[in-house]
Amino acid sequence: MAFERDDDDETYFDTPRPRQSTGFDAKLLREPLTVLPTQRPITLPPDASVTDAMRAMQREHRGCVLVTDDGSPNSKLTGIFTERDVLFRIVDRGRNPASLPVGEVMTPDPETLAVHATVAYVLNKMAVGGFRHVPVVDDEHRPYGVISVREVVTFLVDAFPREVLNLPTEAGPPRMSSREGA
Repeated sequence: MAFERDDDDETYFDTPRPRQSTGFDAKLLREPLTVLPTQRPITLPPDASVTDAMRAMQREHRGCVLVTDDGSPNSKLTGIFTERDVLFRIVDRGRNPASLPVGEVMTPDPETLAVHATVAYVLNKMAVGGFRHVPVVDDEHRPYGVISVREVVTFLVDAFPREVLNLPTEAGPPRMSSREGA
């Protein structure tokens, strides 16, 4: 069986489509990271149990805790413990979180951003490093905060509410809904 060739289909794939302007303002990238919504970090000492870290993350609805020399935000950052660490360094290896110190499963000396960094640096760290959480430190390497992907998305939605919040409920053709398999 031979298929008929439609030249319009070929040109669709071969001809680059002109980009539509979305109104993106590059000045947003030069904004200081302090324009992003942030919360004070949860800090723990390296000898705190993983269970304590997980409970703190659950209680505060956060995806990570920062580990400092003495567990306070006034001491030097030594590591970060994230929900990924729970999955890949504890659950995946069958370790007991109650007796495991967070210092044994944290990421030591994590990549950080300075307090005076810009939004462009935040995006670069997350995109290039594949990070969902990036610690922000002061000049003495003490934790100032944590930037998460959620805060970046919130910032972008706030910057472009009309373009993001006014989209149709679904992209593409509408799906038929059924009660089965819901």
